[in-house]
Amino acid sequence: MTPSASSPTLGGTEAAGSYSLWRARLQRWWAEFSLQTKLLAVATLVVSLLMTGITFLALNGIQRDARMSDTRFARDLGLLLSANVTPLVAEGNDRELASVAERFWQSSRSLRYIFFADSDGVIYLGIPMGGSTGMGERVLSRRLELPADIQRRPDNPLIRQHLTPAGQVTDVFVPMVSDGRYLGVVALGINPNETLLASAALTREVTVAVFISIWVLVILGSVFNALTITQPVKELLRGVRSIAGGNFETRIALPVGGELGELLNGFNTMASQLEVYKAANIEELTAAQVKQQSLIATMADGAVLLDAEGRIVLANPTARRLFRWEGRNLEASDLEAELPDRLAMELHVPLASLISSERDTTEVRCSFGDPPRTLRIVLQSVRDASGETLKGIAMTIQDLTREVELNAAQSRFISNVSHELRTPLCNIKSYVETLHDMGDLLSADQQKEFLSIANAETDRLSRLVTDVLDLSRLESDRVWQLEPMDLAPAIEQTLRTYRLNAEEKGVTLLFTGDQHLPRVRGNWDLLLQVFDNLVGNALKFTRSGGQLLLRAYPWPDHCPLDPAGGPDDHPACTLTSRLPRLRVEIADTGCGISEADQARIFERFFRVENAVHTEAGTGLGLSIVRGILEKHGSLARMASEPGVGTTFWFDLPLEEADGDELRVQAERSASLADIEAERRIPVS
Repeated sequence: MTPSASSPTLGGTEAAGSYSLWRARLQRWWAEFSLQTKLLAVATLVVSLLMTGITFLALNGIQRDARMSDTRFARDLGLLLSANVTPLVAEGNDRELASVAERFWQSSRSLRYIFFADSDGVIYLGIPMGGSTGMGERVLSRRLELPADIQRRPDNPLIRQHLTPAGQVTDVFVPMVSDGRYLGVVALGINPNETLLASAALTREVTVAVFISIWVLVILGSVFNALTITQPVKELLRGVRSIAGGNFETRIALPVGGELGELLNGFNTMASQLEVYKAANIEELTAAQVKQQSLIATMADGAVLLDAEGRIVLANPTARRLFRWEGRNLEASDLEAELPDRLAMELHVPLASLISSERDTTEVRCSFGDPPRTLRIVLQSVRDASGETLKGIAMTIQDLTREVELNAAQSRFISNVSHELRTPLCNIKSYVETLHDMGDLLSADQQKEFLSIANAETDRLSRLVTDVLDLSRLESDRVWQLEPMDLAPAIEQTLRTYRLNAEEKGVTLLFTGDQHLPRVRGNWDLLLQVFDNLVGNALKFTRSGGQLLLRAYPWPDHCPLDPAGGPDDHPACTLTSRLPRLRVEIADTGCGISEADQARIFERFFRVENAVHTEAGTGLGLSIVRGILEKHGSLARMASEPGVGTTFWFDLPLEEADGDELRVQAERSASLADIEAERRIPVS
């Protein structure tokens, strides 16, 4: 395409672009005005156009009437002059014609000129003659070009108007006809009616004044509207927008009276009330939030709140402890990225189903960590009031490790009890059936042996039932009465019980301690059972030639950790210096207990003989000891080394210790475990 051909297209495009730009600017400029201003501008424009149209019509009517009046006046004046001069023209009396025309011209101020033309249109007389205007010379040297039919209408002269430097002039051409003979034309120039001109000018000036007055009134009205109505309305609109944005401190201070002033005062009152309501609501919401956070923080179960995309919003301390999140900033973190790999794999599919709204709730049970920890995780979707939009996901974590362990322990307990009951019962049944069926065939010694075995199995069965009942009784909600008592008689009774067995086995049984020990708070029967179990176990695992030692002494006033025997600075002594107690120790030189077995020594049915296969027992003795000492606000502690020996010890509150000191002792006993575990009490 040639440039010349493309130029119109480009020019049209540029013109269209400029038009669109100006149109857009005009629309933006118009949009900045308020509705009231737009209506006022449109009303003013309509009134202005209406007044202009009325004035235009009035001026046209006045001008039309003026032209018609001038036309009639010119026609009448021309006919009058023609009637007076036609006889003179017919006679050829030019002097008299000039005289009459002169007098006629002078008698009327409206006449601009008078001239006469013959039948050929040649002007032969004109008034005024000469002068500064030179009109006479000009008209006498001209020839008129008139319509051919003008001589046939003597009563209907030719009238026309033309504009001159001196103003508009009405020309009248009257044919002069005498006895049917066309003599020529008399022409008159008539000035417009001055009164009508003055009236038209006055009307025009009044119209302009009215138009200007209207716009002045419109401008004044706009200013008044802006000062009294528009500005307060704009301020009110600004205040409403500020209130809608949450800024309830907004106030409007304008000195406006009337209904508009009442409206502004009402707005300020409303803003003040909203500010008060906001403060009250914030306080209530803050209190509710604190309550919710406190509730979530004190929940025994873990709680995690996720958003709609599975990112962490909130996690309570329990959840942080279960997932090892202590001290970490988890906000906006992806849940699966923060979980252990195994747990993240378990939760991936259920969490995705909730995020995609396929399900509203799901539950996952899994184990992870070392040692294994069993968790029950419940995922619940949180939706809006309509139930359509997912707002987040509530995640509840329950630690079932203890429950699983208790269930396993219960199963083991039932299995062990069943096994322990079945073994002696089977033995008793076997020997009794043998005696019943073959009594006459057995010798007296065989019968006595069978009865002895049955009696031993019966004693074993009785001990098992007694231990189970004792353990059940200790784990019940029964309240045991602790009374002041002397511990020395209980120790002496235990020594008397086992002294014969110790001598038969070749074990030395000793007691070291003051015979006048301070009185303690305890239960005689329960403490006697503790001594019986601990001394019996120690004697059971001490070989011939060994030694079993019982010691009792006030703690920490005579702490044996101090070589000098006086006040010491040992951490254990310092920690418990405010708790008067009596410490009891049972030490042996037996086979000892390995570290692996020490961790489980107080479990039910756990027996060291399962490993060494030397002695029989129910495995409940130390569990009973632990339960009894817990009732006394104490703990059973131990230190052992394989091939060297084992020492068990516990503390009992003195008679003068009150209930608060007993509770403090129970709480601090665990803190002493690590300190006292380092201690190895020699037997000698």
